Amino acid sequence: MNYPKNYILLLFGFGVSNLGNWIYLIALNLAVWHLTHSPAAVAGIYVVGPIARILCSFFAGSIIDRSNKKQILIWTDIFRGIIVCIMPFISTIWLIYTLIFLANMASSFFGPSSTFMITKIVEEQDRKRFNAINSILSSGSFMIGPALGGAIIALSNTSIAMWINGLSFFICAIALSFLPNIEANQSNARQVITFGMIRTDFLYVLRFIRENRLLQTFFIVYSLALMIAHALDSQEMTFLKDHLLVSDTIYGVVVSVAGVGAILGGAAAAIYVKKISLVSYIGAGFSLTLLSYLIFYMSQNLLIAIISFIALGFFMAFSNTGYATLYQKSIPTEIMGRFGSILNLLQGILQIVFTLALGLIAEWYSVQAVTSIFAFIGLLLTIYLYIHLVKHRLYFQSGEEK
Repeated sequence: MNYPKNYILLLFGFGVSNLGNWIYLIALNLAVWHLTHSPAAVAGIYVVGPIARILCSFFAGSIIDRSNKKQILIWTDIFRGIIVCIMPFISTIWLIYTLIFLANMASSFFGPSSTFMITKIVEEQDRKRFNAINSILSSGSFMIGPALGGAIIALSNTSIAMWINGLSFFICAIALSFLPNIEANQSNARQVITFGMIRTDFLYVLRFIRENRLLQTFFIVYSLALMIAHALDSQEMTFLKDHLLVSDTIYGVVVSVAGVGAILGGAAAAIYVKKISLVSYIGAGFSLTLLSYLIFYMSQNLLIAIISFIALGFFMAFSNTGYATLYQKSIPTEIMGRFGSILNLLQGILQIVFTLALGLIAEWYSVQAVTSIFAFIGLLLTIYLYIHLVKHRLYFQSGEEK
């Protein structure tokens, strides 16, 4: 299939940016470690980001929906590129945290804006395949990025790796600048955002979701199951090292095979867009993903763990592709920024609660027992979600309530 130029620009821009992100993550971890030699300082990297995204969720959507999304994408990429490029010159950990915080604030604007641009530019009949290809690029970045980052650092240093990431943001901005300006007449782009306006926007989105009960049930159940899955991710290293007694090298191999599964799954999702329904992409894909989590955490040997991780990556590609397509189909473009920000706020809170709860309970009981119970609860939620999707198939496939 020959893709239009705009599709290629989107895929190229997002793909380069994702690859740079993984190179940057490896370099940032090492840079903070070399600066502080503190595991707590490294862990702080993974705390600052979610805090920034949660705080931004209160107002980012209101700004996004009243601004030109193409310009937001370009300027947030430039902003992130500048931040990453100056980071190697910083030697104070709290200033590094401040820059990480600012970069994640920019990311909070980039995500919902990119969803809007995909929805506007990619024709509805092409979205499922486009999202599948985008998933392949994202999974490929997950696999190639850390290895490439390690090679760059081995040949040079962490500063070079960060500058390459900064360059990737600038390249993404250039690619996106060639996209059509689909919001040429954005009259409210400079409107001042007030607390009253944010409150009104929140109530507007709340009213929209209450008036669409089927969507409300879908997003609540999906978010609960997805955040359980993210919480389970936080215990995978502990489970592999403490229960299956793997080495650091083997742990890296196991994580990488999930990327292999995701690439294969993304390819299959792109191939079978005409043969498998959107409902099955999400429902069956998500259910099999949580089943793979359950098998992984119940496994008694490394072979079963590896097979389940490949399956996890494979089915998650279908689930992510289906979810992205349904989101683009169901949420009106005029409220995508506000809806996405509020949804990110909800999911961020759930992720923190579930991750802390899982970690604390795992301290008191067996890691395998606790993670298996959480995975089973997540599986039950996804099965319910699949039944909900099948029961209202016409609504979820057409985007119009029946």
